Amino acid sequence: MSADETAITIVLGTRPEIIKLAPVIDACEQSDVGYSVIHTGQHYSDELDTVFFDQLELPTPDHNLAIGSGSHSSQTGAMIGAIEEVLLDESPDVVLVQGDTNSVLAGSVAASKLDCEVGHVEAGLRSFDRSMPEEINRVFADHAADHLFAPTEQAAQYLREEGIPVERITVTGNTIVDAVTCYRDLAAEKSRVLDSHDLSPDEFCLLTAHRAENVDDPERFSSLLRGVAEFAARSGFDVIYPVHPRARDRIDAFDIDVPDEVRLTEAQDFLDFLRLESTARLVFTDSGGVQEEACILGTPCVTLRDNTERPETVAVGANRIVGVEPAEIVAGAREALDTPTDWENPFGDGRSAERILDAVGLGPVVSVEGVTG
Repeated sequence: MSADETAITIVLGTRPEIIKLAPVIDACEQSDVGYSVIHTGQHYSDELDTVFFDQLELPTPDHNLAIGSGSHSSQTGAMIGAIEEVLLDESPDVVLVQGDTNSVLAGSVAASKLDCEVGHVEAGLRSFDRSMPEEINRVFADHAADHLFAPTEQAAQYLREEGIPVERITVTGNTIVDAVTCYRDLAAEKSRVLDSHDLSPDEFCLLTAHRAENVDDPERFSSLLRGVAEFAARSGFDVIYPVHPRARDRIDAFDIDVPDEVRLTEAQDFLDFLRLESTARLVFTDSGGVQEEACILGTPCVTLRDNTERPETVAVGANRIVGVEPAEIVAGAREALDTPTDWENPFGDGRSAERILDAVGLGPVVSVEGVTG
């Protein structure tokens, strides 16, 4: 796409961003909005990158910066300079970023220094834990943005309390609802992950753990695994753990003894992971995105952290925050199993991407009716 056709430039760099921005890309296609995609390369392995574009039938990014790993500062700095070069060439009206990664921070900084507006998708999330790099990233992005697309009214309230003008804030719902709604049936049709791992629906639990606060601390990581394994041993459920490359490296580096009750497997592509989430009896996770997805899918969630930036999942009864102490993990999981799963989805009606384009003047007007939370 030529630069003079570019109304929106979308900056992404990780698996969650690809998935959550896929509906926005689709909406641009459907509305004939000129757009380009910058992939920073923050996630750079095939299982966390290319396969998601293929499965979601997304066009190859117009720009792949291939930044790769590094310290937070060096990675973010390299991204800022490279993104700026693209934006100077394309001169988009709006730059969209999503979430709380270093790619979000870099895209927000680069765009805010130039003559283009910044739109932050999934604005207003707060864990109130400033030790988390993600918290710093999302706060900076929110205060740099011209358009703040809050997934829920609670997120919008946090933004108002921080003094952000109300005219910049739009409650859109969360684009993950758009994505899950679109791809859940496809995952059920095409995925063979249950057969591949000899799993039966509602007879296994899913574990994900990759956050630095957990996997970079050998004591926390070991405690987390022991707690999940203890629950598995007492309940009789299988536990499958698709291991993020970062976590796999830490298991090897720390020589962590993974309990027999926890079955390690390779990282999963989007459709296979969605199938695991939708058929698991229970999800253990330290991922914010997985908390949302489990809530939308009606799968009880136990969050292996001390806080969450998705309080709506707790409020509707879909999620429990338990930390990493084994006794708390077991207690939280038992409680989750006894809780009805007919909670209301707090993240919207699956039309968030349309509302985002409407808010920047590039799409059809969509009513806010149906946006819950």
